[in-house]
Amino acid sequence: MSDISIYEITVTQVIKNLEHLKRFLDKGKSFAESKKIDIDVLLNSRLAPDQYNLIRQIQSACDTAKLGAARLTGKHFQTHEDKEKTLSEVIDRIDSVIGILKGLKPEDYKEASDKKISLPRWEGKFLTGKEYALHHMIPNFFFHIVTAYDILRHNGVELGKKDYLGDFPFRS
Repeated sequence: MSDISIYEITVTQVIKNLEHLKRFLDKGKSFAESKKIDIDVLLNSRLAPDQYNLIRQIQSACDTAKLGAARLTGKHFQTHEDKEKTLSEVIDRIDSVIGILKGLKPEDYKEASDKKISLPRWEGKFLTGKEYALHHMIPNFFFHIVTAYDILRHNGVELGKKDYLGDFPFRS
């Protein structure tokens, strides 16, 4: 059994889960239509007064994916201005990030493990690329994905664990 690569966990899995997020939103749209609720109600919902709303959770998941890839590969990607207000705009944002990630190759990550990655809030401290991926990027990405899921679920959208986990690459 080979070791899992940083590419697999920061690109392959992230793309898969951004696709799941789009399906959550599709179910949210169907729910809003069936209940005659303006979709903006869901997009602006939050779990707690001090947490981001659904739109910001999606923006944060996308930024975590894109900025994580940039930090690990040394590449620069387009900036998103966080101005999405509608369902189609947040879906476009997700699609844009998926497109960026699909443009990356495993060889773009050949030196990622040993890169020194620092963020301004870390006050001069750094993590290696491997540590950054495992301790910051991936947990932060999934925090925003699951919070988006939870916001929709909390508002009555019928989502279950299978929606969150998605399909498995079963073999027989």
